[in-house]
Amino acid sequence: MSEPIRVLVCDDQVLVRTGLVTIIDAQPDLEVAGECGDGRTAVELAGTLRPDVAVMDVRMPVLDGIEATRLLAGAGVPHPVKVLVVTTFNLDEYVYEALRAGASGFLLKDAPPTQLLHGIRTVATGAALLDPEVTRRLVGRYAARIRPTEDASQRVPLTPRELEVLRLLADGLSNNEIAATLVLSPETVKTFVSRILTKLRLRDRVQAVVYAYRHGLVN
Repeated sequence: MSEPIRVLVCDDQVLVRTGLVTIIDAQPDLEVAGECGDGRTAVELAGTLRPDVAVMDVRMPVLDGIEATRLLAGAGVPHPVKVLVVTTFNLDEYVYEALRAGASGFLLKDAPPTQLLHGIRTVATGAALLDPEVTRRLVGRYAARIRPTEDASQRVPLTPRELEVLRLLADGLSNNEIAATLVLSPETVKTFVSRILTKLRLRDRVQAVVYAYRHGLVN
C-alpha cells in the first residue's frame, strides 16, 4: 500500500478545525499530520512535519492564510507545500490573493465532505482544484490591478498555437472544450498544457491563468 497523504489543518475556529480533522482522519488514504489555529504556527509546523497538503483558512490571527501560503508555497520556497485554501466567501478577494501567493486551489467552507476529500487528493497529485468557470470569474474580477499597461504577448516564449491554448485556458475552458474549439484531441491539448507549464515554469493551471492576465493575453 502507498503511504497516506499527510494533511496539515489550519483554521482558527476550533469547531471547524475539529470537523475537518475528523473527516480527514476517517479516510484510509489520508492522515492528519498536525493542526493549528494561526498562520505562523502553520508555517512552523509545516517545516517540521513536512505535510503533503495544507488545508488553509484565509482569515486567521498572528499571520493570515495569504501570508502563510506565500511562505509555504510561494516563489522561491525551497520545499513548497501544496496549499488548499478554504473560505466562507465565494470569489473572495483574499482567495484570489492566496492563489497568487501559491495556493493550488480553493473550496468553500460549506462544501460537502466529499468535495473536501476530493480537493485534498487532487491537490496532492499536483493538479489545481478550481472549476474553469470559477477560475475565469475569480481571476477576471481582479485582473485589472495586475494587467500590464502594454501588450506583453510578444515577449511570451510560446508558439502561436501554445498562446492560443493558453488564452482559451485563461478564458475558463476545460481541456475538452479547448479540444473542441481548436479541433484537436483532448490528449493533444493535455500535451500543449503540459508544455506551456514547463516553458513558463508554472506549477499548474491556476498559475497559468494568472500569468495570462498579468501578461495581457486575455481581455
